[in-house]
Amino acid sequence: MQKIPARFVVVSSKQWGRRVYDCLPESLRQETAFLGSGEFEIETIKEIRPEYIFILHWSSRIEKEIYDAFDCIIFHMTDLPYGRGGSPLQNLILRGHKETMVSALKCVEELDAGPVYLKSPLSLEGTAGEVFERLVPIAARMIEEIALQKPVPQPQQGQPTFFKRRKPEDGTLAKVSSLAEAYDIIRMLDAEGYPPAFLDAGELRLEFSGAEFDGEHLTARVILKERRRSECK
Repeated sequence: MQKIPARFVVVSSKQWGRRVYDCLPESLRQETAFLGSGEFEIETIKEIRPEYIFILHWSSRIEKEIYDAFDCIIFHMTDLPYGRGGSPLQNLILRGHKETMVSALKCVEELDAGPVYLKSPLSLEGTAGEVFERLVPIAARMIEEIALQKPVPQPQQGQPTFFKRRKPEDGTLAKVSSLAEAYDIIRMLDAEGYPPAFLDAGELRLEFSGAEFDGEHLTARVILKERRRSECK
């Protein structure tokens, strides 16, 4: 962690979140602390006392004591109020979306319901890992704009829709009905920290990544593993 105090904080549990911090302009990065897993705690935030806390891909609930006392800004990969809730990237791909908007919103008690500071477009083509890498410079520009221009967040407009957080077992290919569907499931889980798409065959589990689809043929990298007892029910 950088020295404190700092004017801003960037929080992420993922390596691509750290790369967002690294993409900030040097002058802004010198005023910004990065907090990774295990570091985003109320005692640390009280010591830093930042103007803004920018939160990238944080799956745990944020402490109420933090967002009540400080401006916490979440980056959510949907055009809010569409797609509140968990697993936004995977849910978007399964619904056939080719692009989305990244919404930077204020953290409030109701999940993904806070007012929005900014939105920026993002392509959903390629693997989940490629989408997150594409997000890195976009999120960095959004952080810079909010930090320097301090826009007033605006209430979300329209009827909200909700996504359900997906579970590791939802990544099975056992029930897919087309190559296109199999391709989407493989690529949407092909990123740091995600359990890969899989197919069980007896005592073995086949895990898929690196998928390519030309409309007729699907190729992918496959790893075979012995299934754990908990997976053999």
